[in-house]
Amino acid sequence: MTYKFGKTLLLTGAALLLAGQASAHRAWILPSSFTLSGENQRITVDAAISNNLFYPNHHALSLEQVSVTGPDGSNIEMEDVSTGEYRSVFDVPLVQEGTYRIGSQGSGYFASWEEDGERRRWRGTEEELANENIADKPGVRISKNDRTNMTFVTLGAPSQSAFTKTGEGLELASGTHPNDIYAGEEVSFSFTLNGEATNGVEIEIVRGHDRYRDSEGAKALTTDADGMINFTLEEAGPYWLSAEVDGKAMLNGKEISSRTSYIMTFEALPF
Repeated sequence: MTYKFGKTLLLTGAALLLAGQASAHRAWILPSSFTLSGENQRITVDAAISNNLFYPNHHALSLEQVSVTGPDGSNIEMEDVSTGEYRSVFDVPLVQEGTYRIGSQGSGYFASWEEDGERRRWRGTEEELANENIADKPGVRISKNDRTNMTFVTLGAPSQSAFTKTGEGLELASGTHPNDIYAGEEVSFSFTLNGEATNGVEIEIVRGHDRYRDSEGAKALTTDADGMINFTLEEAGPYWLSAEVDGKAMLNGKEISSRTSYIMTFEALPF
């Protein structure tokens, strides 16, 4: 089947070491089931940032920007919401048949500079960037990060409304429906950047529960001129996909570096 589809952070000393390690951490949103049948079903969703996929061992994912969109485009209220040290949890009632979109989209800025002989780092929103006059820091380097973190859950037959494009950032544009993937069958995904097919987007796909494997076994791919990738997953189970592209953005009339990312969790069903 196919479809067309902060706060200020100043880090010094030991805290800088932890920040350097953060690049190994992966954010993910994992539903208890990706596909269901019947009426009035319900799923539980875990959300975390961790060293090992789907094993919460670092930090809970904030639910501040997470939303659930039903097959008809309506907002679905999350229930039984809880955030602990290592993971956030919430339930989603599935009443409508079709595909639900669960995830978050947002932008943020990162800045670094030297002050009083120490290296300083800052993360926050564009508004906080302006309010705190970060751009005026001597020798400051600023970059922008646009990020999307998604998963899809289907009750009954998969539907296409969950993949309506906004034309902003990296988006899954066409190909195999994420809830119609089987181990041993070829999968096709295409991505757009700001509404346009983009060549050279770097993709990483990792099977979940890598904590129990000697090798992570990541699959590295790059989109072609049509923004397309093709691959086959040999084993059933949950997977994590990350797409990233580096570029440029404008801030106060000046060019700064930017990174746009798209994360998705999905599963391959037994053939």
